[in-house]
Amino acid sequence: MLWMNIDREKPMSLIRQLYTEIRTKILFGEITAGYKLPSTRSLANELQVSRNVVVEAYEQLLAEGYIESMQGSGYFVASGVYLEQHARSLSQAYPQPKKSEEESGHGFIDFRSGVPALELFPRTTWGKMVQRVCQEAPAIAFGYGRPEGKQELREVLSRYLYRMRGVKCEPEQIVITSGATQALSLIAKVLLGPGSIVQMEDPITQDIQTIFRSAGATIQPIAADAYGMVMEDLPSPVHTAPSFVFVTPSHQFPLGGTLPIQRRIQLISHAREMDCYIVEDDYDSEFRYESAPISAIQGLAPERVIYIGSFSKILSPGLRLGYLVLPSSLVKQYQEAKWFTDLHTSTLDQLALCHFIEEGHLEKYISRVKKLYKKRRKCLTDALRDAFGEKVCIWGESAGLHIVAAFAGIAFTPERFAALEQGGVRLYPVEEHAIIRGKHDDKVIIGYGNVSEENIVEGVRKMKSILAV
Repeated sequence: MLWMNIDREKPMSLIRQLYTEIRTKILFGEITAGYKLPSTRSLANELQVSRNVVVEAYEQLLAEGYIESMQGSGYFVASGVYLEQHARSLSQAYPQPKKSEEESGHGFIDFRSGVPALELFPRTTWGKMVQRVCQEAPAIAFGYGRPEGKQELREVLSRYLYRMRGVKCEPEQIVITSGATQALSLIAKVLLGPGSIVQMEDPITQDIQTIFRSAGATIQPIAADAYGMVMEDLPSPVHTAPSFVFVTPSHQFPLGGTLPIQRRIQLISHAREMDCYIVEDDYDSEFRYESAPISAIQGLAPERVIYIGSFSKILSPGLRLGYLVLPSSLVKQYQEAKWFTDLHTSTLDQLALCHFIEEGHLEKYISRVKKLYKKRRKCLTDALRDAFGEKVCIWGESAGLHIVAAFAGIAFTPERFAALEQGGVRLYPVEEHAIIRGKHDDKVIIGYGNVSEENIVEGVRKMKSILAV
């Protein structure tokens, strides 16, 4: 009789458990070609399960070719099924999903940047928007859509962006994307190729560097300081003009600076001289604490700027909703690139977002969470200054969901990050995002958007104990 491990407490059905057990034994060679399986009745009695459980498991194995049936003789293991050492990975069919550290209660205080206060996501209101769409949208909304996105959302978004960010565009210039990452990938697909040049801030998000390099581009790093890109470092004249200059002017990532108007005008002049575009990533511009949000560069030179926006930092990364605002000359190319990437972004989510913005829920939500983020930012900066005094210098505290802390006399090595993590605190190195390495190993990125004030204070206390400065 075959020995089978059947567990009624598992979420997997008994049929699937039995099928998996027999399949694994065949693949491992524990039972070989020609082996006669027990009758369905005898195996059911042995395992104390319904005979139908065994019959359905056998029928699935038969359908997939693991076993053969001989009329009046029963079931036999088929030939040519033994997979040797490769079978072990297959034996883990339907493993239990691993929990993240947050879910498993590991106890880390994770100062990850760019994550909003997930517990404040307006579930009830958003749920009503989704429900309305499902109940009231015409049948065509449930079919294939246009690659550039729903006209209704693009009209609402164009008005919102002009009012809030000073972005000047018609709805036809907007392409809805599945988050900012897809927007960046589309830019790379349309504008870059082997031999292309991208001038970009240094440091800048590692993932963005990877996307552009993967398209074959060469990156020319332009140093960033406490005010963003240093315009004096832009090479001019050059033998080969860049395809574009990439900036995060409202809140430079990771250093946190805001590009002043003088530098913005220099950047536009440079783009006109080079006959290239400016790619403006405006990823968390709504969250500014000492003044109104800074207007986008796009409003100063719409014909030169490709503007990227996202709702991941404002609402939730789980929504995967972003957009591109394009110069009119590029719209058709991006529509085609979007079509061949994923056809279109979820129509139902687009329509829900359209209602959410049009009825004023987005602006009310931003106003509410800004108050929370301002408190968390103050809690963090006060705790750092209390703990480290003059030994810490804080960058970029006027906006966004993170700050950068520079510690005099400390180099954040892998060993130091490991010690912090062992002590229950997770920080992130600025140096990881540097194009030219060695200039920022005294700095760490500390996000506070999704960290409670209690955890902020405790996290800084642990930092003080571990860093011992």
